[in-house]
Amino acid sequence: MTRPSFAFAADIGDHRSMSQTDPAADPTADPTADPAVPPALQDDKTMPLVVYALYLAGLISAGLTGVVGVILAYVSKDAAPDWLRTHYVFQIRTFWLALLFSVIGGVLTPVGIGFVILPAVWVWTAVRCILGLSWLLKVQPYPTPRNWMI
Repeated sequence: MTRPSFAFAADIGDHRSMSQTDPAADPTADPTADPAVPPALQDDKTMPLVVYALYLAGLISAGLTGVVGVILAYVSKDAAPDWLRTHYVFQIRTFWLALLFSVIGGVLTPVGIGFVILPAVWVWTAVRCILGLSWLLKVQPYPTPRNWMI
């Protein structure tokens, strides 16, 4: 009689526990891995994706969600792999430049020039976020994260 493939060691008379089995028998087992600690999220695109989404939502919320986004970018930048770090640098620069241009536009609004600058900043921010998202979804680093323009 053959035993079923789903039989446990205790069911077939082998009373060794799983920790006593030979680790060389399972080539996928990592003896240094701690099951309580999740694996490093080296290529996890979720956080930069969230930051881009917060920036785009900031266009509607007058930048309030953008503040949350830049904080997340600063916190996540150091632990990220190099290709994701380019996105965080790009996101951080996008926030600060958009803030600078928005303040300039706000100051120049009484003169009339601000009514041109503020919509331009809105479009500039949206384009940068969409371009950043496209590079992120292609799983590629942003090519020029430190540029002022696109």
